[in-house]
Amino acid sequence: MATRPPIGLPKLSRRSRILLYIAATLILLLLVGSRLLNTYVDWLWFGEVQFRSVFTTILWTRVALFFAVGLLVGGLLAVSLWVAYRTRPVFVPVSSADDPLARYRSTIVQRVRLFGIGLPVLMGVIAGSAAQSDWQQIQLLFHGTDFGVKDAQFQIDIGFYVFTLPFITWLINWLFVAVAIAFFGALITHYLFGGIRLAGRGGQLAAPARMQLSITAGVFVLVYAVDYFFERYELLFNTHDLFSGANFTDLNAVLPAKLILMFIAAFCAVAYFAGAFLRNLQLPAIATALLILSGILVGAAWPAVIQQFSVRPNENAKEALSIQRNIEATRDAYGLGPDKVKTQDYAGTTDASPSTIRGDQSNINTISNVRLLDPNILAPTFTQREGRENFYGFPEKLDVDRYTVDGKTQDYVVAAREIKTQGLTETQGGWINRHMVFTHGNGFVAAPANTVNSALQDSNDQGGYPVFKVSDLTNDGPIKVTQPRIYYGELTTDNYAIVGGKDNGRPLEYDTSTSTFVYDGKGGVPIDNLFDKLVFAAYNTERNILFSSQIGDDARIMYNRNPRERVNKVAPWLTLDGDPYPAVVNGRILWIIDGYTTLENYPYAQRTSLNEATNDSLGGVVPQDNRTISYIRNSVKATVDAYDGTVSLYSINDKDPVLKAWEGVFPGTVKPSTEISPELRQHFRYPEDLFKVQRELLSRYHVADANEFFSQKTFWSVPADPTEDGASNGTNTNGAKQPPYYVLAQAPGQSNATFQITSALTLLNRQFLASWVSASSDPNDYGQITILRLPSVGQQAEGPVQVQNRFQTTPKVTENRTLLQNQSVTPTFGNLLTLPVAGGLLYVEPLYVQRKDANSFPQLARVLVAFGSKVGFAPTIDEALDEVFGAGSGDTATKPNDNGSGTSTSPSTTPPTTTTGSPPPTVPGGGGASPDIDKAVQSLDAALTHLHEATRNGDFAEQGKALAELEAATKQYNDAKTKAGQTTTTPSSPGAAPSPTPGPGG
Repeated sequence: MATRPPIGLPKLSRRSRILLYIAATLILLLLVGSRLLNTYVDWLWFGEVQFRSVFTTILWTRVALFFAVGLLVGGLLAVSLWVAYRTRPVFVPVSSADDPLARYRSTIVQRVRLFGIGLPVLMGVIAGSAAQSDWQQIQLLFHGTDFGVKDAQFQIDIGFYVFTLPFITWLINWLFVAVAIAFFGALITHYLFGGIRLAGRGGQLAAPARMQLSITAGVFVLVYAVDYFFERYELLFNTHDLFSGANFTDLNAVLPAKLILMFIAAFCAVAYFAGAFLRNLQLPAIATALLILSGILVGAAWPAVIQQFSVRPNENAKEALSIQRNIEATRDAYGLGPDKVKTQDYAGTTDASPSTIRGDQSNINTISNVRLLDPNILAPTFTQREGRENFYGFPEKLDVDRYTVDGKTQDYVVAAREIKTQGLTETQGGWINRHMVFTHGNGFVAAPANTVNSALQDSNDQGGYPVFKVSDLTNDGPIKVTQPRIYYGELTTDNYAIVGGKDNGRPLEYDTSTSTFVYDGKGGVPIDNLFDKLVFAAYNTERNILFSSQIGDDARIMYNRNPRERVNKVAPWLTLDGDPYPAVVNGRILWIIDGYTTLENYPYAQRTSLNEATNDSLGGVVPQDNRTISYIRNSVKATVDAYDGTVSLYSINDKDPVLKAWEGVFPGTVKPSTEISPELRQHFRYPEDLFKVQRELLSRYHVADANEFFSQKTFWSVPADPTEDGASNGTNTNGAKQPPYYVLAQAPGQSNATFQITSALTLLNRQFLASWVSASSDPNDYGQITILRLPSVGQQAEGPVQVQNRFQTTPKVTENRTLLQNQSVTPTFGNLLTLPVAGGLLYVEPLYVQRKDANSFPQLARVLVAFGSKVGFAPTIDEALDEVFGAGSGDTATKPNDNGSGTSTSPSTTPPTTTTGSPPPTVPGGGGASPDIDKAVQSLDAALTHLHEATRNGDFAEQGKALAELEAATKQYNDAKTKAGQTTTTPSSPGAAPSPTPGPGG
């Protein structure tokens, strides 16, 4: 037998090796340099927030996965290449002098180590880089727990599907990849070195090549057999048109087919192994044909036949079992079980008299707290009236929370006055100003949600604006804040701040118009040495950090300042709510962010698109990722201190198995619920995104019977927001859903008014109201969901779109064309609230006006109220309620006190009319009592004439000026009467005084 001649492997010169090493080092630095820089910066940041254990756990898990998968893929490829090269033929016939394979063989032989080691290393690096991002599945495998609930089909604990099965599937996928790469590596090597020849009839296959390729293919098919076994469990995650989970065909055709295919695949793997040792290619060929044919007939054709001829003609009966399982699993996975959801019938209409309605304390508790301020509209009003300097700002969407002031609890529209460096002028916008001077916001701003001021309360405007309660460095409001400086907020997404800097020994940071400030908190990373300056100069691509002499001792750099971003980094396993909100807790401003534990695969539970379920007409919130879930729990409340950036995670669902698993991965990072202070718990809200997901599912899964579910006849829908688009006719042309609303109300069955999130649901593809859903935020029954189910036949309650149509077709509304169709102002309908009152439904909607001016901002002009068949339309909620319930019903709302607090509504003026042509009324009390009185009466007459003309012309700007003149004339008249020794009496107002209108800024 001829032996293979030795092949000498040429070596690189020393100079070539040095150049090669230098080139490889440079390439490596380019590839990993930025990643190393980011890793070091993250290391410093996690140390600042004291969550470095999270950083190290994730890092080492990623590193371990990188090498494990890299060794698996690269190692199998290296073995496959080595075996193929070692078993290559001794003599390889050359077809011609220009045979391209000969050149490739020569190149490989000359650099055999480069190819034999370099290729596996390269493939290993690529595979490891792809696999290291799956660190969560590995950690959950080691720390998973039981759910205490078994699936309906296999009677296996849900924990297997959540923690174990994802890892098994992941491992099988990587085995497929590794074996396939090894197979093709061997195939190419054998072809290049003559083990496989395509010339001649049928080609030629050397015995070593046949053995290696057959064994490798057999291993691949054996992995396929294992995969068939575990695919049986994945059937419980299938998605169908009506429901998720294994349907009749899956259980009775696909499930048996998986077992059959598993045995066929195992038999085929044995055939491949036999073919390798028996030197028979027919066995692998037959096995391949059998595998393909069985996959088509057993795996695809047979289930299709069952579905078409057995299931379709009797689908309601055939799918009843699967639908029932889906209903039960979905309610359990989304927290919609009977322990959390209470359903009661509600008439939606009432015959109660106005006096009965007015006299019931539960109705008073709801009506007196009706929210007039829309947090999604009033951000410009907050900015213009309370923004102060141009570098302060408020988020696009404000928030709603409740506070107890002077012993009275009510809901407030709240916001933190944050730093907004984008508002700096061109001359203010230098690097030092943006990053070292204007570093923080100042103050907490709140406004009672059911209160606006009146024209007579505020001499600077004509009313219709929030009554602001401000606590900052220059004000000590009723909501006490001991540290109003805000270094961490929603407006600081991509802006770092360097604090502690000094200019010739003087503090740099702007604090107030008369003072500067040196930060004394624990937020930020030290940057007072050359190395860290160099690091952050490179990280931010900003050379000023390196060369600025004002970054001295004790300087710190703050980054990742957005509260949601901070929580996301310390708890990447959480799905965060899109709407963080500020709250004052024990004198400090804290950002509160809701965290969800979610799962993609929960057996039989309905798969829901997180983005679609949470997407509605509400702006200014962070949209959720476009992914599907089948399990969600609000198990964590996170807080971020606005001054020092401290991040705290609190468990509010200690029984959640997913949370328990993550607490095992990152021990000590989530504080137990016992550490939540009562003051903090008072400001927990039932989260919006969770409620949106749950109301979407409740529209279908309030149905408990499988046959009724299949017919879909009692399904509900989330209504379109009637105020979002097409506001002139009450329709919504883009189909955006109506968002849920936070209100302080007393729902049926509650003993007092509580803070809750509510939503109306309509009949499927109809506009009549089907139900009213509410979730409590009260600490005593937090998370309790109440469903008021309305009649679907007979006398039905109107839904939001129908109510909006009625609002805008009411004669009194259509008569006020000057308000709704004035060329100088833009009307905006606020949130349409639906509230259960006295067995009926009370609808309340504020109407805002805004001048078409760059510096204008919204102002409350009217309030629309509907109850039963009656509609109220007036400048104040009290007057609108009087029109619906009769005179005096508005007295249920407390009038404002002298300082503007309380639960009153808008100015006490009556709505304008556009049809009157009578002259303005004269003012009593004149008649020449004294020259001063006569002069004052003339001023009053002139002001009233001006007011009447402005009202008739629909000129809101002139109305504002006339109201100011009327107020000044009234004061002049009273002063004159006092001076003359007469009793002071205020002249009566005209019968058709105009509504509150935008002032100079609005």
